[in-house]
Amino acid sequence: MTIINIYNPTHPIETTEISNLTAFLFEHLGQYGDPENDIKKAVDYALGKENKPGGLIVTATDEQTGKLKGVCVVNKTGMSGYIPENILVYIATDKESRGQGIGKNIMQNVIKATEGDIALHCENENPARHLYEKLGFKSKYLEMRLKK
Repeated sequence: MTIINIYNPTHPIETTEISNLTAFLFEHLGQYGDPENDIKKAVDYALGKENKPGGLIVTATDEQTGKLKGVCVVNKTGMSGYIPENILVYIATDKESRGQGIGKNIMQNVIKATEGDIALHCENENPARHLYEKLGFKSKYLEMRLKK
């Protein structure tokens, strides 16, 4: 059985737990991840640190072992309509627990817990893309970035 927890600016998480979530995401995102410092910024943002708009963090934990099985970080954008109200920044499940429905369970809880639309970025070859499409996400735009 998996326990789902939802954290946000009004239901914060301990500092040591932030480090655990950041390390988990860094490890289990693999090639689809970012440096740990960037992941921590998204986690802090979701928790409303430094007066950021906030968002939420959804975790899945094994009820028997207490081991973290999945994490999702969503940031509020402060916009609506032309830009969705939320952006799903990171989601990862434990490498050894993939294919057990943990990611789907987390995503369903994210969809229920957020107000407004949700955007996410996903590489074409990312296997999670199929889950997102099953949950109703559509690919509307090609993302382009100018790195400075």
